[in-house]
Order: sequence, then C-alpha cells, then structure tokens
Amino acid sequence: MQPTSVTSKGQITIPKHIRQQLGIRKGSKLEASIVGNHIELYISNTPSDITSTGFAMLKSKRTAVPTDFDPASLLNNDRA
Repeated sequence: MQPTSVTSKGQITIPKHIRQQLGIRKGSKLEASIVGNHIELYISNTPSDITSTGFAMLKSKRTAVPTDFDPASLLNNDRA
C-alpha cells in the first residue's frame, strides 16, 4: 500500500499504477462510500477512449496563424 496525503481542498492522488490498472483518467467519475472505518471508491463513469490519431486533442488559447504565413516576413529588412 502506498501512502498519500490530503490537500487543503480534500483532494488525494490515486497512485499511477492503480489508475492505469483500473482505467481511471481525466474525466473519470468516482463514487465514495464509507465502509466500517475505511473509504471505498467505485468507478461510476469513464470517458470514451481517446482517438489513436490524436487529432483535435490539443487546445490553445492563441489565435490561429494562417497557413500561408511566412515567419521570414517578420525580419527587419532595413539592416544596412
């Protein structure tokens, strides 16, 4: 058993090997119940599988750059 601590917000970290074994990932929903003197967690919902291509997985707050943008156009041509 691997010890973990509780944050000021009441959060704990489930060890990586346990998350991997049970398929728990970002967006998974867990239910907690008290049994005797311990807590039991149950997986109530796991998000659908991530696509193998990775398309549309990355999100950015930056505005899109046109595909025909030429970074060399930013260089100052007035060097003489």
